[in-house]
Amino acid sequence: MNSLQKSYFHMGGNEPLLGATIPEHFASVVEKFPDREAVVCIRQERRRSYSELSSEIDRLARGLVGMGYGKGDRIGVWSTNNIEWLLIQMATARIGAILVNINPAYRPKELAYA
Repeated sequence: MNSLQKSYFHMGGNEPLLGATIPEHFASVVEKFPDREAVVCIRQERRRSYSELSSEIDRLARGLVGMGYGKGDRIGVWSTNNIEWLLIQMATARIGAILVNINPAYRPKELAYA
């Protein structure tokens, strides 16, 4: 069986690609700037620092694993833009699951084919 390798493709420019997964890069940002504001959702009147956001992502990721989700599983999300959408996106990436974004503008008949 072949071992998995990270892929890297760069189309030029001055900045090289990071060579890290989203969860790896996020963890490095949390380590550097734990108290810095990471997200502001004006509509929900909510703010989160990087450390707060990371803790919420960890809790959600543990919950998903506890429900039996894991690497390669697809998790459908039907949501508008809000903090919870960000949390589920990051939590699915953290456990290696695949986020399947379902357009919240779909009508019931369209959902049958989504």
